[in-house]
Amino acid sequence: MSALDAKLAAALSSREQRQIRRRLPDPTSSSDSSSLIDFSTNDYLSFSSSPMLRDRFLSVLSEAPDILGSGGSRLLVNGQAHNQLEARLAHFFGSPTALLFNSGFDANAGFFACIPQQGDVVVYDEYIHASVHDGVRASRAKNAQFSFSHNCIISLRKLLLRLIDERPSLVDGTCSLFLAVESLYSMDGTFAPLAEIVELFDQYFPRGNAHLVVDEAHATGIYGPQGRGRVAQLGLEDKVLARLHTFGKALAATGAVLLTNILIRDYLLNYARPLIYTTSLSNANIIAASCSFDMLENGLAHKLANDLFGLVAHFHEILRPRLASIPQDLLALPFHLQHPLQGNSSGLLSPIIPIMTSQPRPLSAYLLNLGMNARPITWPTVPKGKDRVRVCLHAGNTRQDVEMLAEGMLNWAESVLLEAKQKRKAKLRHQVNGAFTVLLESKL
Repeated sequence: MSALDAKLAAALSSREQRQIRRRLPDPTSSSDSSSLIDFSTNDYLSFSSSPMLRDRFLSVLSEAPDILGSGGSRLLVNGQAHNQLEARLAHFFGSPTALLFNSGFDANAGFFACIPQQGDVVVYDEYIHASVHDGVRASRAKNAQFSFSHNCIISLRKLLLRLIDERPSLVDGTCSLFLAVESLYSMDGTFAPLAEIVELFDQYFPRGNAHLVVDEAHATGIYGPQGRGRVAQLGLEDKVLARLHTFGKALAATGAVLLTNILIRDYLLNYARPLIYTTSLSNANIIAASCSFDMLENGLAHKLANDLFGLVAHFHEILRPRLASIPQDLLALPFHLQHPLQGNSSGLLSPIIPIMTSQPRPLSAYLLNLGMNARPITWPTVPKGKDRVRVCLHAGNTRQDVEMLAEGMLNWAESVLLEAKQKRKAKLRHQVNGAFTVLLESKL
């Protein structure tokens, strides 16, 4: 074994011992609707199995002049389909302009790697996506990045006041502050307090040099008018410097779009390496994404989103009261779902429901044996001590599906508790028998 092989193998072995080694799931258990009930994928609106969307896509595809490939980078080949989709999305989202990326990861990494300038500051929610971290680390602001407690306005206010006190350039407006949040967080199903953040900016940065960047990946298609996201739902389009919408989750397509102003779009075209040095999305990808937006505009997404919210509410109604008798470390909802009036000021329902448990893999395996796919999530994807099975509900699930999921989780917890009780009894009997034997021997 070479030195390189030995080092790589040792690193993987360490992860194996700590039970955090990542592997691709069994292809037969990913999301095969014919054999498993899907509680894992980000296909929130069940667009991937929509006959209407499939028929629309095949119809448009059959008439499209260009289907295969894209020909190269956007800077070499700017196809009509790509240009037309950008124009359509700028109009749909009410943005000055739009720029396509191959993925949300590329868009975040590209934006944060090149837009923050020397002397600028980047602030982000502690649960922000890895793509933002990668971008900031490659930026001119890599030594001026700061996090605040998840969705905590008090923590954010303290941080902003400290930065203002320490950096006169933020006060006189010669440098900028960028704040990155996700409108809906993918691991916790929590919503960023966007309106409150905007109020802080108005209060502390009257020169307009604080810029909000919102990742709408998990909100696209579900929230806001025609699925335009949380920013549009709150009417904050003019208060946000850049919005990221991805096509690979609720829209069942591929790619992403960054909505921003014309100057930043031009700057990204010149400096964003994930955009410049890669082949752009194929024409088929562009057609698929465009057809998904047809479903947003014709009202199908709105109907499916309402169906989805009904299922989410039903799941909570079944599960929440019955969790009271189960130890919190074994099976529990997070605080914001245990106490929705305190932990979720937005009052919104999320299809992302983390089930907190110290045994995520056994619970996931138990559900899989019952024909349900809900994946375990552990460190380093989530913080240590925050292990969970992440449940993603979909418009295509049924009330019976979510009832079976809740019942399966509760039955698993009860079986674990029963097994632990039996082990304690067996241990006690062993101790009693041992003590009795010692007592007999002492009298002989």
